[in-house]
Amino acid sequence: MSKVPLTVRGAERLREELKRLKGEDRPRVIAAIAEARAHGDLKENAEYAAAKEQQSFIEGRIKEIDGKLSNAEIIDVTLLAASGKANGKVVFGATVVVTEVPDKKSKAKPADTTWQIVGEDEADIKAGRISINSPIARALIGKLEGDEVSVQTPSGSRTYEIIEVRYE
Repeated sequence: MSKVPLTVRGAERLREELKRLKGEDRPRVIAAIAEARAHGDLKENAEYAAAKEQQSFIEGRIKEIDGKLSNAEIIDVTLLAASGKANGKVVFGATVVVTEVPDKKSKAKPADTTWQIVGEDEADIKAGRISINSPIARALIGKLEGDEVSVQTPSGSRTYEIIEVRYE
């Protein structure tokens, strides 16, 4: 199986979730199953069925996170920047500030947008984290501050100018 890129912050979030699932959620649901069993007939016991369903979800999520972490290639963008390998380029894990280049019809100056390029599992557009597999991230990778990139979106082609590249 191929390695999946993951930022240091993303890996830490997964480890925290795994610790919570194993240390808090799993013991709680096991106790709920034991309590529901004590109530008797399991065929008509909704508490037992709900607890078993929750246990199944928790065990599935634990397995999923274990798999993701075992196949992850954790990339520390601060080390790339310190080693000089990034050289001001947009790379995986970088935070990029862009501004949309207005078309000739538009008179309004668009606001700057900040995105961090992250792994598929870390992506959260509301938090400013876009997947490495997204069209915008693919267009930005390898570019430098001051470069313009065109991206084909569902609403048409958009052009962005890279204002700043940070490695945080």
